[in-house]
Amino acid sequence: MAVKLIADSGATKCEWQLLDGGKKKKMMTLGISPYFLSSEQIVALLQKELLPKLKGVTVEEVYYYGTGLSNPNNVQIIKGVLKKLFPQAHKEVNHDMFGAARALCQHDKGMACILGTGSNICYYNGKKIVKDSPGLGYVLGDEGSGAYLGKKVIQYFLYNTFDEDLKARFVARFETNGVEILENVYKKPLANRYLASFAVFLAENRGHYMIENIIEDGLNDFFFQHLYKFRESWTMPIHFAGSVAFGFKDVLKDLCGTYELELGRVLKSPMQGLIQFHS
Repeated sequence: MAVKLIADSGATKCEWQLLDGGKKKKMMTLGISPYFLSSEQIVALLQKELLPKLKGVTVEEVYYYGTGLSNPNNVQIIKGVLKKLFPQAHKEVNHDMFGAARALCQHDKGMACILGTGSNICYYNGKKIVKDSPGLGYVLGDEGSGAYLGKKVIQYFLYNTFDEDLKARFVARFETNGVEILENVYKKPLANRYLASFAVFLAENRGHYMIENIIEDGLNDFFFQHLYKFRESWTMPIHFAGSVAFGFKDVLKDLCGTYELELGRVLKSPMQGLIQFHS
């Protein structure tokens, strides 16, 4: 059996899995986004953080799924990097949505949804993505994502919508204020990650009606803006990957029940499914 290396990369972190016979080895490196890192920087990063963990191993196949790879120029950058590091290996480079679709649907037809820091959706026919939704990012879209839900938490706090109990919990948890929040959102980089960091407040305070309203409304917006627009949603299982989906799978189950949709797999990370797909 060929020795395989699978990568699932976001902009923040990249998870690698080495499949060697029946053995698996998980490795983590910094995230790889060809929008932010040059070819030389990515090579240097992997030479430092990945190759030492592969000492004595001859990788025969590399399957790389990553952020920013719907842009053909970025695909070429990653292919060039892998060619330099693994010259003899068979290589496949695809964008992260395709990785999620393979992980969730395997070789079957279905709807694949990502609900993590951002959100995304596609219809997968068992071999390729046939239809997807425009990704508008956290400013205009990303309904149901960590950034979207985190934004709602901040709004409730800054608009004084939270009751006294939740307000006190928020202040104790984040030790921040309106000035600092606006500075981070409007003046500092990676505002999407900053917003998403507040979604944890929802997970930690389940049961309060305001918290449940934010979660349900945010996920419902994803169903309404995205799932509803695919006629396949009514006939295919709907699968989800990502920390938000996994953390609030009870709400996804309720929403699917309400709308008479079939809930499929819910994975915290696409990697679980990718190992199964490539084994």
